[in-house]
Amino acid sequence: MRIKEVKQGALAALKNRWGFAVLLTFVTYLIAAGIPGLIDFLVNGFPSGSETEYSQSTLANIVSLLLVPLFFSYYWVLLRLVRGENVCVKSVFDSFSSAGLYFRTLGLYLLTIIYTVLWSILLIIPGIIKSLAYSQAYYVFRDNPDYSVNQSITESRRLMNGYKWTYFLLLLSFIGWGILSMITLGIGLLWLVPYVTTSLGVFYEKLKANEAEVAE
Repeated sequence: MRIKEVKQGALAALKNRWGFAVLLTFVTYLIAAGIPGLIDFLVNGFPSGSETEYSQSTLANIVSLLLVPLFFSYYWVLLRLVRGENVCVKSVFDSFSSAGLYFRTLGLYLLTIIYTVLWSILLIIPGIIKSLAYSQAYYVFRDNPDYSVNQSITESRRLMNGYKWTYFLLLLSFIGWGILSMITLGIGLLWLVPYVTTSLGVFYEKLKANEAEVAE
């Protein structure tokens, strides 16, 4: 798998859909950052540096955690875009469509974090390797709704055998764009984030295509 082809596939999927991708990104991050920030402000007002502020920051963190499934819906929407499916901004709320889906998605996130942290306790490098191995779990979960959380993680590990380094290099290839986005005071992230996320969706599709070729 070539990184250049992955990124070209992402640009092809985003062609004539950049406006949608930017709006989707804006809405997602506005909700994810805005709701916790608003709750913190309504409860505490402006920060005072007191002990009360700490407890309210904790409350904001809890709300942020509860909104994590929103990001996975974001990933899924752009995966559908890669597949040529019709998508709309409201699709970013798909993970909230049922209590079962919501809590399973949240559980998947928490379990991958726990596994990664446990490996990181041993050494930093094993933790990074495991995080790469678990990177496809959310896509696997989306495509296989009957899978348990652990099954999704296990399948991700299997898919990533031999591809973790390529995935790592793919992520590194966006560092330059990230620096440029910071120069624009973060505005450029509205374009960079969907570009990166769509590239990850293309990567997943290529993983599955490679697996199908091997099976034949």
